[in-house]
This record gives sequence, structure tokens and C-alpha cells, in this order.
Amino acid sequence: MVIAIDGPAGAGKSTVACALARELGFAYLDSGAMYRCVALLALAAPDEEPARLARAARIELSGTPAGEPGPIFLDGRDVGGKIRSPEVSEAASMVAADPAVREALVPTQREAVAHGDWVVEGRDIGTVVAPDALLKVFLTADPQERARRRAAERGADRSEIGQGQVVEELRARDERDSTLGRSTLQAAPDAVVLDTTGLSVEQVVKQIAGLARAAARPEAQPAARPS
Repeated sequence: MVIAIDGPAGAGKSTVACALARELGFAYLDSGAMYRCVALLALAAPDEEPARLARAARIELSGTPAGEPGPIFLDGRDVGGKIRSPEVSEAASMVAADPAVREALVPTQREAVAHGDWVVEGRDIGTVVAPDALLKVFLTADPQERARRRAAERGADRSEIGQGQVVEELRARDERDSTLGRSTLQAAPDAVVLDTTGLSVEQVVKQIAGLARAAARPEAQPAARPS
């Protein structure tokens, strides 16, 4: 069973996905880590085309039953501790705007979740990576809430000025994510849209876990067509 979680930056995707995987005993996959790997390569080789780097890179992701991100290997090196910096995060948003980069990475993402039970979050999960996921959830929240969460994640200034800067960063990222024909900010037609504004992680996880258990019941599955 695959649970696909999409939504804009700051909506709580990573936090909710990890907690949900622990709750259900599923493996967790942060597909966005792949874009971060390409960003890491692009920062080291600014004259190279990101798409070429993406095609040449050997990125290995794995999930863990404990619902925590597994090791992330880039060309044989564990880079899990290097891809979470603000610099890499910003670069990842930029390289992910390249359709050719996304085209290069989607097959690996699909292969990673082809078997077993997964909670997968990232870019275009329900629309492109796992369009057949049994449950698709699109998380959203109002801009101020998203900015507060992102500032807290980064340990940034939590004053009105500090959060205002994060609001502007998120606005710019949303604009990038809405261009070039991308579907990052579009919910799949059959996704459950969940506004997390004012909700705790526990409340959001409880709602999605209930949806997942309902979706997994035999009576929830479509009847087989007669031959």
C-alpha cells in the first residue's frame, strides 16, 4: 500500500509523513531528498546542467519500518547529513523547477516504492510518481502558518520581521512551483485535501491514519470486473 502526501512547502508534509509511517508501521520515503542530492552536485559543479547531473548520479534511497528516513547515498557516499542545509534547500527548489531533472528522477522514485507499504511525500507524488496510490492526501495551510513552521524548522528569527521574510521566500517558491507546467501545487483529482492550519501533528496523523485504514478494508476496494 502506498500513501502519497503532497502539498506546498511548509504545509507539514515531512513531519506528518514520518509520524504517519510510525503510526501505521510503514516505511517512509522522502522523495525530495533526491532533488537535494542533485542540488548538492549542482552547487559543486555550477557550470554543469542539473539534468545531466541527475541522469549521471547514482542515488540510493531506502525507508525504514520505524518510519524514519533511511540512509541516502549519492554515488556511494552517505550524504544524509549534507543535504539539509538552507543553501541546499534553496538550490533544490531551483533544480526541481527543471522538467528534465524531474523526468530523470521519477523512475527511481517509482522503483523505490514498487513493493511494500510506504508513506511517500515530496513533489508530484499523487499525480506523477504514484498515481495509483491507494490513498492520496494533499496538505495545505495558510501562508502565515506555513511561514511559522518553516521558521521553526530552520531555527530562524520568529519575530514578525523574520516570519515576514519566510513568507516572501515561500511565496517565491510557490510561484516557481506553479510555473513550467508543474503539478507540485495541484492536488490529484482523487486526493483528500486537508487544511492543517491550527491542527497539531497528532491531529493530522490521526485523520490520515483513519483514512488509510478505511481505504485498506476489502470492502473499500473496487470490485473486479467480470471477464
